[in-house]
Amino acid sequence: MFKPLHNYVLLTRIEEENITAGGIIIPDTAKEKPVHGKVIAVGDGIYENGEKIPMSVKVGDNVLFAKWASSANEVKIEGKDYILIKESDILGIL
Repeated sequence: MFKPLHNYVLLTRIEEENITAGGIIIPDTAKEKPVHGKVIAVGDGIYENGEKIPMSVKVGDNVLFAKWASSANEVKIEGKDYILIKESDILGIL
């Protein structure tokens, strides 16, 4: 399996429901990419001033990440789509 380096996190997107509260079905072409993800793998953290800063997220966490995250990279590993993102672009744990 893939192991991210430093403060990078590997995520899979959590697809949101494509039916509105009123029962209107939203086609896949009109939906925005979700900003929720599940943590698949995490790096070991980074060093600042000679001190290791541990990661705040762990494998299995469901997270909310920035919609326009500057560090987000879409990658394909073993035929599956993932997002590789810096921990600083994760807004919180759900």
